[in-house]
Formats: sequence, structure tokens, C-alpha cells
Amino acid sequence: MKYFLIALFFVPFLIHAQNPENFAQEIEAIQKKYDTVWDANKSTIVFTGSSSIRFWNDVQERFPDQQVLNTGFGGSQFSDLEHYLDETILDYTPTKVFIYEGDNDIFAKKRPKKILETSQRILKTLQEKNPDMEIVLISAKPSISRWKYRGRYRRLNRKLQQLAVETDGVDFIDVWYPMLDERKVKQDIFVEDGLHMNAKGYDIWYDVIKDYVK
Repeated sequence: MKYFLIALFFVPFLIHAQNPENFAQEIEAIQKKYDTVWDANKSTIVFTGSSSIRFWNDVQERFPDQQVLNTGFGGSQFSDLEHYLDETILDYTPTKVFIYEGDNDIFAKKRPKKILETSQRILKTLQEKNPDMEIVLISAKPSISRWKYRGRYRRLNRKLQQLAVETDGVDFIDVWYPMLDERKVKQDIFVEDGLHMNAKGYDIWYDVIKDYVK
């Protein structure tokens, strides 16, 4: 039940996500958190993006040999991340950043071409301001609650993968197919809302992502 209530909490963000100021308080809370625990003298890896990152509560514990910051903010789209690039990524001068966006963009009925244009601007800005930073784009994931949009998600993932291939310093990680059981999404890797993942879902992500962290 608590996860269902959490999902309801994010509905307003999904509706109004194109106004980035709706996330101002959450972004401020993230900044305050890492003002006290981030060690600027250590190499840093940032995970950022929408709620699939936001709810990855044990991401630091999964990679104990690294300093990992989770600056995800639930309900966000690529355009929201673009607005908060300094606060979520650049302020921490990371050596590597993992980005998960696009899930909510498709749900908000944005066209993949439009999403790609925003992601291209993000990559350009990040590389101009921190040329040595490695960037990893995480594909949109499949989910029970958004399965009817699977064709749009697959098109977006193909475009993001091609963007990574064409852009130096950018990698692409596919979490879509590892979360499938043949042609259907696995049913036991989500919480009650059918959108956000449980520990089994994050186990899959960890298995796919771990080599890119190291």
C-alpha cells in the first residue's frame, strides 16, 4: 500500500513536469543532503534521472568502493534534468554520470524526436563544462503499468543508443531486454503500482550496470 501511495504522490509531477520549478524543493533537499556527506576530494559517480533512480536507495551500498551520489528526482523528464544540470551533476564534478530519463517523457506523449533533441543539448552542455566526464545513458525500462507504450519506448531506446554510438565519451546501457521474460515484462520485479521496481528489479539493473561503474 505504501508504494501505491508513493506512486499517487508523483502523479502531479508527471502532469506538470514541463515546469521544472515544481522540483525546486526536491532539488534543494538533494543539495542539502550532499552538502554534508559529499567528499569533494574523492572521485565521484553520479546517478541521476527520474524515480527509478530516485528510489534506488542502496545504490551506494551496491558500489562500496566508489563515492556514489543519487540525485534522482521523481517524475522528472529530460527537460527537467536540463534545467537542473548544475544541481544534479555538474556541481559535483563527477568522473562519470549515469542518466535515466525518457520514461516519463514517453508517458507524457512527447515524441522520441523531441526527446532526443533535449538529450542532445544535455550531452553538449555536460561535455562543454566537464570534458573529462564519462556519460552513460540508461535505456527506458519496460513496466507493467506502461506496457501499452512499449513500441514508443523501444523507438526511443534505439534513438538513444544511436546517439551514444555517434557521440564520443557517451555509452548506452540497455535495461529493457534484461527485464523481459521472453516477450513480456517480468511480473515479479515491481512493487504494487507496476511501475517502480522492487529489490529484484534493482538486482537486474545492478548486474547490467556494474561493469560500467568499474
